[in-house]
Amino acid sequence: MVRVGIVGATGYGARELVRLITAHPEADVVVVTSESAAGKPLVEVHPAFGKLTTLTCEPFSVRMLAELCDVVFVAVPATKSMAFVSALRAAEVSVIDIGPDFRLKDPELFKQHYKTEHTAPGLLKEAVYGLPIANRMVLDTAALVAVPGCYPISIITPLKPLLDAPLANIPIVADSISGISGAGKSLSDSYHFPEMNENVRAYNLAAHRHTPEIEQELANKVMVQFNPHVGPYTRGILTTLTVRTAGEIPVDELYARYAEEPFVRVLGEGKLPEVKYVRGTNFCDIGWVMDKRTGNLIIVSAIDNLVGGTAGIAVQCMNLMFGHDETLGLQFGGMAP
Repeated sequence: MVRVGIVGATGYGARELVRLITAHPEADVVVVTSESAAGKPLVEVHPAFGKLTTLTCEPFSVRMLAELCDVVFVAVPATKSMAFVSALRAAEVSVIDIGPDFRLKDPELFKQHYKTEHTAPGLLKEAVYGLPIANRMVLDTAALVAVPGCYPISIITPLKPLLDAPLANIPIVADSISGISGAGKSLSDSYHFPEMNENVRAYNLAAHRHTPEIEQELANKVMVQFNPHVGPYTRGILTTLTVRTAGEIPVDELYARYAEEPFVRVLGEGKLPEVKYVRGTNFCDIGWVMDKRTGNLIIVSAIDNLVGGTAGIAVQCMNLMFGHDETLGLQFGGMAP
């Protein structure tokens, strides 16, 4: 049984981790920490777990986590996990960070996009980008995993098979729309119900933090014009990619590489994904249309930002790290309708 600790237990990502691991046949949450809720029963913070856990939120303690846990998930806001991860790795604790602090390999890029110095640059080389479709063979020996961002997963997954195909030398346009939970649990006027109900908003155009992460994990072979949006629903990301081709592309053949991927569902040409079919799951669904008039290949992907874009893929990484079947605890279909 894998003994799990969760640092930052009050957020949406951590809540999903608790939900998934509570039902996992080979893992058990043994410690949850929270500075804001220290001393409170976890069910007071997350009432949905009544009768499922008796844990109390503890203050962060490296010694306690090192003694009680085989792996610790760090689920805190951007720029906040560096200190926690550094302390845990100094104590030789295996860590899965669901935030962005260890995704970018270049500390200068991190400083540029996150507006702060990286305080643990020595750990960037150690961190394995937690995308099983690309790094499955090294995740089994990883001691520090940086779980990808939810938007990047929805973009990188459909684009990776195309990197060696004939593409025009112009940016790929990625239009993504996320549910409001992607903004996290912190209160904000922008996401107040009257502001978001019956509304869709573009934001951080030409300046989103995930852009360098996306291009890094596409081996910097393509430039991506990333256009994020937020819509008036709770969870899920729908991404539409516009890719200008420079010749015939055997799309079916290229996506055949995903035939054995347990959590990638290639729907095929003319079959377009919908958020409702991946809601609550670890799946990424992919479909496409070839527009012969414009020469554009239009690809659509759908994920659940909190599961397939955060907690679910983090649990998949944990399974690989500890030698379990990577699908363990994650085999369920979408919550539709």
